[in-house]
Amino acid sequence: MAHERPANALEPELVQRLLLSCQEAKKSAYCPYSHFPVGAAILTQDGRIFSGCNIENVCYPLGVCAERTAIQKAISEGHREFRAIAISSDLQDDFISPCGACRQFMREFGSNWVVYMTKPDGTYVVSTVLELLPAPFGSIGWQKVQ
Repeated sequence: MAHERPANALEPELVQRLLLSCQEAKKSAYCPYSHFPVGAAILTQDGRIFSGCNIENVCYPLGVCAERTAIQKAISEGHREFRAIAISSDLQDDFISPCGACRQFMREFGSNWVVYMTKPDGTYVVSTVLELLPAPFGSIGWQKVQ
């Protein structure tokens, strides 16, 4: 079921750029074990897009999800404030949704940015990080105990 469009949703042109970027990133996925390619693209506050794909390892817990790859690329380039992320996969019947670890990872960098969860046909549902993870580990982060 699609969510209502959040007030902080992107302009249609930006959504299309983000969707194309995550679909393109999916093509680079390294997933020889699950055969489940995922792509993600994140939009920074200043308008840059960083993309990432899932990268598996024979030691399964060492694999990295596409969402975290994209976020880590942005962070490593000095960006810590985000407007949106889009995620793509080959799921036909369901919209791809971030795993719990990725939700927690996204929440580290804010709760009010938008998540576009897509299908291969280009349709998507929109949510916010807060809606996906309303009660994160640490509640409001380490600032609470400092």
